[in-house]
Amino acid sequence: MKNNYKVKSKLAIFFVFAFAYVGLSQNADEEQIKKLYDTALTEGDGYDWLNYLSNQIGGRLSGSIQAQQAVDYTKAQLDSLGVDKVWLQPVMVPKWVRGTPEFAYFETLPGTTTNVPICAIGGSVATSPNGVKANIIEVQGIEQLAALGREKIQGKIVFFNKPMDATQINTFTAYSNCVNQRYAGALEASEFGAVGVIVRSMNLRLDDYPHTGSMNYGEQPVSERIPAAAISTNAAELLSTSLKLNPAIKFYFKQNCKQFNDVESYNVIGEIRGTTKPEEVIVVGGHLDSWDLGDGSHDDGAGCVQSMEVLNLFKKTGYKPKRTVRVVLFMNEENGLRGGKKYAEIASTKNEKHIFALESDSGGFSPRGFTFESSDKDFDKVLEWKSLFKPYLVHYFEKGFSGADIGPLKNEGLVLAGLRPDSQRYFDHHHAENDTFEHVNKRELQLGAASMASLIYLVDKYGF
Repeated sequence: MKNNYKVKSKLAIFFVFAFAYVGLSQNADEEQIKKLYDTALTEGDGYDWLNYLSNQIGGRLSGSIQAQQAVDYTKAQLDSLGVDKVWLQPVMVPKWVRGTPEFAYFETLPGTTTNVPICAIGGSVATSPNGVKANIIEVQGIEQLAALGREKIQGKIVFFNKPMDATQINTFTAYSNCVNQRYAGALEASEFGAVGVIVRSMNLRLDDYPHTGSMNYGEQPVSERIPAAAISTNAAELLSTSLKLNPAIKFYFKQNCKQFNDVESYNVIGEIRGTTKPEEVIVVGGHLDSWDLGDGSHDDGAGCVQSMEVLNLFKKTGYKPKRTVRVVLFMNEENGLRGGKKYAEIASTKNEKHIFALESDSGGFSPRGFTFESSDKDFDKVLEWKSLFKPYLVHYFEKGFSGADIGPLKNEGLVLAGLRPDSQRYFDHHHAENDTFEHVNKRELQLGAASMASLIYLVDKYGF
């Protein structure tokens, strides 16, 4: 009886101390996270970095002078933070150049034309010097090509007009469900004898901005490739209505883009070395390249400066991570993913132990939470931290896609995550001329950076 009493007493004392420890730990986490948010909102540098990237450098297409200027600028800023190591990681990237502005119109009667805004899709071949003019046939996606067959398509321009689904609350789902017409439309249409393709822009609203993006011809010989251009959503609506009234409409477009040989570029990398577990690496990053129509502020200048801000916030708040925290600004996400693949390849060669990778590539809008690619056990661990983010309205924690650039790192045991901002306005700007600095809100951008720093702080402190 006496022994039972002693055992119960010891258990009671243990639980008292255990709960006290948990309480103290939670309080410490709340304090550190608040410090990160307060510092981001009052002393953060990300917005100023983005201002320079956007307004002094501009669009940063892989292989361009502007991309190299961005490499030099971000490396210099990381150097100025006084982190433990900053370096450039060479990577060969494609070099595609848009050339002179594109031009297009449709003709309802001989001499009666209506000009429409288009842009070449990234990676497309040029038209002939005189342009392409032909009858046009509308389809609601790649799936309809086979039903129409070569007889109805040969010698014509295919107009892919499948819109993003406005009923999808997750706008990235709407994008995923129709982006194949942009990416593979030219390759598929050429198999049926088409002479060119015009693709409705990936945009949920109606406006006059054509949206570019990547496309792929696979292994198709260059001589068989047909030109591809995106058309604004307003113009797509007008063209579709006009075709219903007059199926004999002809469409003309001209573009002067060109693919050059690959050139050398760089991933930009900086790190704070861990104090007790430096061999365990935590990565945070975004992609430094962008398309050339706007200045790439949301896609993905925002993700780059937010990632840099994580190291900046740790330095400013005096937090010294136990594990190595590394920022990677990836090159060539938009038209090749070469930077992400090269980083993963070198990490594997060096047998580096990555435990967590976080990517920001969904714009600089108000953060709502994170999506995770992980085991159920690790996800349960992440869910224990969810309440810490609730005061900041950043508590959307779900399993889902993390990010394209960190994807090549994926292996068993590694947890991947993506910052999830409010996405309702993202595709208004995505890959278009209006992806510019003026459309980024400083407070929203800095809240995203603080959210990323807070999640990395928790991963660093507790691990998986």
